[in-house]
Amino acid sequence: MKKILLVAMGLSALLTGCKTKTESKINELKIALEPKSNTKTEGMVTFSEKDGKVTFTAAISGLTPGVHAIHIHEKADCSSADATSAGGHWNPTFKKHGKWGQGEYHKGDIGNFTADAKGNGKISLTTDEWCIGCGDATKDVLGKAIIVHQGADDFVTQPTGNAGGRVACTAIIR
Repeated sequence: MKKILLVAMGLSALLTGCKTKTESKINELKIALEPKSNTKTEGMVTFSEKDGKVTFTAAISGLTPGVHAIHIHEKADCSSADATSAGGHWNPTFKKHGKWGQGEYHKGDIGNFTADAKGNGKISLTTDEWCIGCGDATKDVLGKAIIVHQGADDFVTQPTGNAGGRVACTAIIR
């Protein structure tokens, strides 16, 4: 009887272990952008982590039509009226500013997106270079900020991309 019970317990543990390995845990964080620099820019930012990859999406409204930059900045502080309290771009690997995925770039150099004639824009990026709350200083987006800029990133000007003022901000916190 003991042998049967032990075999049953072992089989149960084995099946539970297999089930855990096939299921993927999703770590998700949704945060609202707040207007800065006397604008009406707002929106929603989502970070979703699954199987070692983070998907970032942002839906933004209240922009001037045209191209705008969006970056991760180094501090989770949107307290100043112009969002300069968020500091510079998040650059834990000490690279030059650039275009995501091409040559050197900051971990916070997300890129540009276009706002339509009504001032609405969307952007999405999936990467294994970020994590949500993993504690790795070179990957963890928690404790940083998202900044939406007035203009486009030129991907050349150091260290900012010459993207203009900060029109929206949100701290990346739980």
